[in-house]
Amino acid sequence: MTGSDTGDEPAILRRIVHIDMDAFFASVEQRDNPELRGKPVAVGGSRERGVVAAASYEARKFGVRSAMPSVTARRKCPDLIFIPPRFEAYRAVSHQIRAIFATHTPLIEPLSLDEAYLDVTENLQDIASATEIARRIRETIRAETGLTASAGVSYNKFLAKLASDQNKPDGLFVITPRMGPVFVETLPVGKFHGIGPATAAKMNRLGIETGLDLRNCALPFLREHFGKAGSFYYWISRGVDHRPVQPNRIRKSVGSEDTFDADIFNPPDAREALRPLIDKVWRYCEANGIRGRTVTLKVKYTDFQQITRSHTQTDNYDERQTIEAAVDALLLPLFPTHKGIRLLGVTLSSLHAENDRAQAPLQLSLPI
Repeated sequence: MTGSDTGDEPAILRRIVHIDMDAFFASVEQRDNPELRGKPVAVGGSRERGVVAAASYEARKFGVRSAMPSVTARRKCPDLIFIPPRFEAYRAVSHQIRAIFATHTPLIEPLSLDEAYLDVTENLQDIASATEIARRIRETIRAETGLTASAGVSYNKFLAKLASDQNKPDGLFVITPRMGPVFVETLPVGKFHGIGPATAAKMNRLGIETGLDLRNCALPFLREHFGKAGSFYYWISRGVDHRPVQPNRIRKSVGSEDTFDADIFNPPDAREALRPLIDKVWRYCEANGIRGRTVTLKVKYTDFQQITRSHTQTDNYDERQTIEAAVDALLLPLFPTHKGIRLLGVTLSSLHAENDRAQAPLQLSLPI
């Protein structure tokens, strides 16, 4: 059994820093184009079926968020300025930031181009305070890139991630071991990193609204309703998370899924629901310079029966349109159906660096 199953405390109390760049894509655009500064900016497509990849804080004041349809974003903010993404520029800045991290510790686990966990329990500059390390990192990022970052400091990954959200943008927040359990108990479960909207809604239906409600649930009850994830929820509600920072983590797939308020019964509605999921997968591929050879469609029906359909080709899927065509080919044979579809998901796997046809799984320097 792992530490997260038993709840046993690790021999050494870790010092974890989570760094999260502030409105990263949009901030890079505002930095590089002074005319955009102070204005509501969305990185993404402005076309009818476009999706917002990132929004500046000026745009967020109007309710514009990433993954929002562009038409909805424009409705919320009529003066919104759409900028096509420049992933090469974002990757270049991300490499700068990664180099800054590396001056403090080799234990870096990137989550995306703009955020990462750092284990600074033992660090290269022998700085005793993790908070001081976070402060220095933020200052260096500002000096070298002209961008701001928020940081969270705590004794585990779960709490460090929560802490970095507390004082955004350009903030720093610390959750000490004494603060951890109390901090978690007042938090709505929908704010927990690792609990998505569908799971949060299920918890709410079970009467679980806050961390304290979650802590009051017995472990067998959580495992019954949430499977293996029940153990994880049980311990994080107590401020316990023994997952180590994993540098050079290998990612074999990237996917996105959504649960719908109303069941889907026909192909046009299913294809419409799949478009933002395909967009999200493709944006990740573009941002990280990767491609994949296997497309998988996930379908969960209203009776909770779940099926998957996959297609693997010799060459990589090099364009978004080819992924969508593959998804369509997997989707259409499922109709007509007498059962409603409550969830759809798209996954791209057998990942490789762009233009690399090797068969080994890709070791990403910047996983999602």
